[in-house]
Amino acid sequence: MNSQKIQADLMLLLVACIWGFAFVAQRLGMESLGPFGFNALRFLLGACSLLPLLFLFKRSDHCTDNRTLIISGTLAGLVLFAGASFQQAGLVYTTAGNAGFITGLYIILVPIIGLALGQTTNINTWLGGLFAVLGLYVLSFRDLSAINFGDILELLGAACWAIHVLLIAKLAPKLDNLRLAIIQFLVCAVCSGLVAMTIESDSFTLNNAFNSWGPIAYAGFISVGIAYTLQIFAQRHAPPAHAAIIMSLEAVAAAFGGWLILEEQFSTLGILGCGLMLFGMLLSQLPSIYKKRT
Repeated sequence: MNSQKIQADLMLLLVACIWGFAFVAQRLGMESLGPFGFNALRFLLGACSLLPLLFLFKRSDHCTDNRTLIISGTLAGLVLFAGASFQQAGLVYTTAGNAGFITGLYIILVPIIGLALGQTTNINTWLGGLFAVLGLYVLSFRDLSAINFGDILELLGAACWAIHVLLIAKLAPKLDNLRLAIIQFLVCAVCSGLVAMTIESDSFTLNNAFNSWGPIAYAGFISVGIAYTLQIFAQRHAPPAHAAIIMSLEAVAAAFGGWLILEEQFSTLGILGCGLMLFGMLLSQLPSIYKKRT
């Protein structure tokens, strides 16, 4: 069981790194495409990249009811669509570093929403989450007076990501993970495509898609096809609040990627922020300080 938890933590850490650099790809992709058009193509590519795996892996015994699988995948896809839309649209107005920080606020929203749903969270997770939030703040968002429209959109997206983490934690142990991933990606792609054809018809063209093939390939095949699927498999063995803290390290990768590729600022305080986030993640892994009351 311990080895399963370690494997799950390592998968979530890889997910965080992939997602962090995806912020850079998402900003570069919008040089030609609108936010909804970019999301439509990347989630469609992510779903298509998983289809060959259906022939390699037998259907899981977790779920034999196609109706339940379709309904659950559709619900997850709609929440994914909301989160991805707010995040992508926010990147039009804010930096990759700020987007990474605000998105990472779901680490504190997950246990809060979980409490409203009757879930319990130990004190290690709360303390780890607080240190991680402080680290995120120091890392990339030290000036609250600089909040703009994009930051507000990213905050709405963070709420959606928190709901998505809790939803996946509930669905992953019960359903076929591969098929769940494909369905949610297809739902998100279809919803994004419909919106893009409605409000982004001028930019949502085949020529612009070819011009953005690099960012689409990374954000679609790697960030969606690989990372989101790893998230589903990992959350079978990781509590939602604990998983959220590990995945919040995407902000570190986002800040580093913004500095390396987009020439965004990455200061000494940013390094301190990374250290605080790492400390928060390790703190959340310690044995529970207080026994859980019945």
